[in-house]
Amino acid sequence: MPAAFSETTKGVAFGLGAYTMWGCFPLFFALFDGVPAYEVLIHRVIWSSAFLAVVITVLRRWPPVRAALAQPKKLSRVLGCAVLIAINWGMYIYAVETRHVLQASLGYFLTPLVNVALGILVLREQMARLQGLAVILAGIGILIQLVLLGSVPWISLMLAFSFGTYGLLRKQVPLDGLSGLFVETLLLLPPGLLALAWLSSEGVSHFIQDPRATALLMASGVITALPLLAFAGAARRLRLATVGFLMYINPTLQFLIALFVFHEPLSHIQLASFVAIWVALAMYSASAWHQSRRPVRAP
Repeated sequence: MPAAFSETTKGVAFGLGAYTMWGCFPLFFALFDGVPAYEVLIHRVIWSSAFLAVVITVLRRWPPVRAALAQPKKLSRVLGCAVLIAINWGMYIYAVETRHVLQASLGYFLTPLVNVALGILVLREQMARLQGLAVILAGIGILIQLVLLGSVPWISLMLAFSFGTYGLLRKQVPLDGLSGLFVETLLLLPPGLLALAWLSSEGVSHFIQDPRATALLMASGVITALPLLAFAGAARRLRLATVGFLMYINPTLQFLIALFVFHEPLSHIQLASFVAIWVALAMYSASAWHQSRRPVRAP
């Protein structure tokens, strides 16, 4: 029991660390003042790939990477994951730079419910009644903004659906989180390097020209990989339901940073939309927790 408790405690610590780091990402990406989102994305891909190569070397995790790269015909789903994660990263950086962190927060609150919806529509998974009601309520939350504000929270939807679809494809890739992300960034590396070469030739690159920007751009690779490593440590030690509850730390921190650090305005209509989605998440979490507590029947 003491050993099991110790492992659980470590798992919770890793999980708290991972989701706290992800939740504080707006503070980091807000430092790129004057550097376009697309340039930050290019360097995030390049330096993530470089840093992950070091980590995989230290952890001796090259065999699954080599196995994946040795079968190029089976890399189509990994390429799909790479494109989706690039869209998600780019949209998130854009949201922070344009001070739409509240929309980013809403997007990550929506992601678990998008995962449920995609599981039903694509994988034909069975859904508990409470989860179905949660998805409907989340849809109502989006409709509140559409009808009363006359605008679609497109950043939120892009983040939720890109990451939700990424998760759907990722389930079909036989690679662990660290190896999978490394292969994804490797596939994005050639266009990233070409884009960097083009920016440099046009004289619009901030890399090397600005020492502060250069240091931040290189650090983006480390910042990307660290929470992933902490998450891997949590996932190995905790039940999926526990990890699921911890994940709400990320958008909650983003929500608080948007309000109290960036001072983004929150209208009553937006707050009503958030409340609807928070209630939907509470329903979904209650259903997921109830399912996790059911005894497993022997076949």
